[in-house]
Amino acid sequence: MSNTSAHLFSPLRVKDVTLRNRIGIPPMCQYSAVDGMINDWHRVHLAALARGGAGLVVVEATAVAPEGRISPGCTGLWSDAQAEAFAPVAAAIERAGAVPGIQIAHAGRKASANRPWEGDDHIPHGDPRAWPTIAPSAVAFGANLPRVPREMTIGDITRVKSDFVAAAIRARDAGFRWLELHFAHGYLGQSFFSVHSNQRQDAYGGSLENRCRFLLETLAAVREVWPERFPLTARFGVVEFDGRDEQTLAESIELARGFKQGGLDLLSVSIGFSTPAAKIPWAPGFLVPIAGRVRRESGLLVASSWGIDNPRIADEAVLSGHLDQVLVGRAHLANPHWPYRAALELGVDRAAWTLPAPYAHWLERYRA
Repeated sequence: MSNTSAHLFSPLRVKDVTLRNRIGIPPMCQYSAVDGMINDWHRVHLAALARGGAGLVVVEATAVAPEGRISPGCTGLWSDAQAEAFAPVAAAIERAGAVPGIQIAHAGRKASANRPWEGDDHIPHGDPRAWPTIAPSAVAFGANLPRVPREMTIGDITRVKSDFVAAAIRARDAGFRWLELHFAHGYLGQSFFSVHSNQRQDAYGGSLENRCRFLLETLAAVREVWPERFPLTARFGVVEFDGRDEQTLAESIELARGFKQGGLDLLSVSIGFSTPAAKIPWAPGFLVPIAGRVRRESGLLVASSWGIDNPRIADEAVLSGHLDQVLVGRAHLANPHWPYRAALELGVDRAAWTLPAPYAHWLERYRA
């Protein structure tokens, strides 16, 4: 697991996929789809990000079923038509020199919400845009998301796992070569794991083993259909910052070991976001040492984001062995050529990083 010789602009090989550097663009919801279908906004946005020089571009949280969308504007992969629309996007990302990835997701009790600029709260009952939500238990998130979800039956659990499998197949056939399961941020996967949201008394609740069951079974089911040569990854919130973080982190590392045994190739370390009472200590790179511990104790490759938009912090996170990959989100929205800026700031030799023509030529002129 040592990567002491690695730095931000060294390649990263995972299975049969080689990223040109350790910079990844994480999934960032655009809330601009219609009935789960992408449009010109997504095509231009994602291709532009890929041209900036990152090694990996992961498409936003893409729902495996209509009720799994965060908002009416979220993308989906529950139909073949949606997969066909994604195929040119995956090809465009790859032509630009990046690896095309996609995150498949189910929002659980946080679904049926207004888009951020419309309130970021649950769509009111009776509004024709709203839909029923489901979760491990009939427990609302609270705060701006007060709707009580319906507790899932065993049939619901079986169906949703099948929805993840079907979405993975569509992602594979659309040309994506990196798949991420969204098990973080208080959405469905995280809700099964978290004691804040899971009050079940059956095989999917109570003990740590039971709270991990849905996540591990979903991983196993997707592993069966996702090509072995391509990376299968997950994003998971290992801490909640709710006052019981050492216990949660220890349980999360135990789950991460189960992920590795189940065939996961990399874990994107994030925050649980399962309770509005969390007190998150926002600071540059604050998750980096936590991710490093997950890496050491689980044996998994790890990535992380949240405040790693400073090139020197990003480079040090890799050099120190805490991270195998750095995910830079909002800074890429401000500057799609953030990797070029990082290379200049770090004094990286031109031969150590690449951009496809004509972008490299244009940027060299810009530098001059």
